Amino acid sequence: MAEAGRASTHARELTDPVALTLTNGRLNPDAVGWTRHPLHDTSGIGRGATAWGRNKRWEYWAFTSPRVIAAVTVATLDYATLCQVWVLDRRTGEELDRSAVTPLSHGVVLPASLGTGPAAARLPGLEVRIDDEMGGTRVRATTARVSIDVLADRPAGHEALGVVVPWSARRFQYTVKDVARPASGTITVDGVAHMLPPNESWAVLDHGRGRWPYSMQWHWGAASGIERGRRLGLQLGGLWTRGTGSTENAISIDGRLHKLGDELDWRFDAANWLAPWAITGPRVDLRFQPFHDRFARTALGVIHSETHQCFGHYRGTVTADSGEVVAIESLLGWAEFVTNRW
Repeated sequence: MAEAGRASTHARELTDPVALTLTNGRLNPDAVGWTRHPLHDTSGIGRGATAWGRNKRWEYWAFTSPRVIAAVTVATLDYATLCQVWVLDRRTGEELDRSAVTPLSHGVVLPASLGTGPAAARLPGLEVRIDDEMGGTRVRATTARVSIDVLADRPAGHEALGVVVPWSARRFQYTVKDVARPASGTITVDGVAHMLPPNESWAVLDHGRGRWPYSMQWHWGAASGIERGRRLGLQLGGLWTRGTGSTENAISIDGRLHKLGDELDWRFDAANWLAPWAITGPRVDLRFQPFHDRFARTALGVIHSETHQCFGHYRGTVTADSGEVVAIESLLGWAEFVTNRW
């Protein structure tokens, strides 16, 4: 049974716009903290020769629904792009996966900062376009067998967790994890369109800009849904933030963010990924029951990764800022363990 230790952090909440980097490319100390809305200017990542090869930029959108689960990735790593369109048919268990890797940043466009422009990829076998629209974000993707056209709604007042994770002045990451975004539209597989039903379909964003160490491991868990009339979201992380003073843990209740300052304990069986997981902390007591293990291994030059992204349901309790204990009965999402050398 694998386990990650727990520690408390005391990251500050930022409320004013701030640049992620200084003019010399190093981390701006004033940028370290967390936000409820995107306030970080990340245009210093990916420009010029500063720390070339360590810059990582990506947009990852995941969609959950009763029939299909899908994910769209557009990423650049300086020396390569990594783009993917992935769909799981929950009834049959079939996965459809189309990935493309190209040298440098050929065929991919990403905005300098979140919300400042579209993200797009046009690569062999796939096309992706991500645009902010009035009230939400539209994600479109096409492969030989899959077509995705989904609007991730942004309800009025909705908050998303932004966090700067500082490993050092030269290595750091800015992430926005945005859960419980209502999703609508269609995911078409082999010509069969699956409409995303309201109140049962959700979008989650992982937006990343930073300069990473070559080798890293992480946990990420997320879930979205409506229970007892409230729109709930879980955002849970671990391993990669350890020792930095930052965490990426939060609860979303009707769009209001409740930040969790403690690192969490993750317990799972690496010999049986579909066995129940336990994720706990001072304000978190959750069990996660997977029904599907999405396993992926990549070995392309300097890029080596291994991922177990398990989809399933969360149950247990979380505690809001007010002290209210919120029961989680069956919230659909995922929990993952990733080892990356990139």
